[in-house]
Amino acid sequence: FQVRPRNPRGLGASPAPAAMASPAVSPDSSSHEALSSVNSAPACSPTSDSENLSPDELELLAKLEEQNRLLEADSKSMRSMNGSRRNSGSSLVSSSSASSNLSHLEEDTWILWGRIVNEWDEWRKKKEKLLKELIRKGIPHHFRAIVWQLLCSATDMPVKNQYSELLKMSSPCEKLIRRDIARTYPEHEFFKGQDSLGQEVLFNVMKAYSLVDREVGYCQGSAFIVGLLLMQMPEEEAFCVFVRLMQEYRLRELFKPSMAELGLCIYQFEYMLQ
Repeated sequence: FQVRPRNPRGLGASPAPAAMASPAVSPDSSSHEALSSVNSAPACSPTSDSENLSPDELELLAKLEEQNRLLEADSKSMRSMNGSRRNSGSSLVSSSSASSNLSHLEEDTWILWGRIVNEWDEWRKKKEKLLKELIRKGIPHHFRAIVWQLLCSATDMPVKNQYSELLKMSSPCEKLIRRDIARTYPEHEFFKGQDSLGQEVLFNVMKAYSLVDREVGYCQGSAFIVGLLLMQMPEEEAFCVFVRLMQEYRLRELFKPSMAELGLCIYQFEYMLQ
């Protein structure tokens, strides 16, 4: 069979990019939900990079492992309770105990990630392997905005100072952007409603980017990436991260008018599937 891109330049609704779909979490998500993906991630050994870790950090990592086990046990317990009315009282006690332990371990997780953010340069240089493993386990929701910015070096970008001026300018893509805004995450509370805050800030970021990258301008699929960022951080920070993703991580190659890179990706996908 053949796979062809549909609606290439903002013609009709298009789905969120598959590569970006998995980390999408609503602003209401709890921190331990963000860690629930750990069961599919490789285990992080507390002794990994141990020569660069303090005893306190080793202890926190061991607690993280315990938290992962409790998350899995608590999830299985809740599924069992919801699936049958014949659960014994001991199951309820077990679930309650696991939830209590989780609250203490989540506090330790906050301590660890607070330390990582405050000592970011040291972790990137001396504990990079361990940092990658922790990120794969899941960044707690409230740390996600700053960690995403740190990961792509978007915290001190000069273009951030231009953002307010870009919003005062006129873009030839404004009508297209306005037309497509309601099609981006239409069921998400943040973006529902014509005058919603989500739609307004999404328009602002897309308009600003269309002015700094005239070749790409605006392409509807890119709005799903921006929308995902806006679920996690304010519009100026989302704009800077988006610029980095597009220009330094080559995402803009997918959205150029020729869409040659998109065609290549589809060809690669089709060939691997065959």
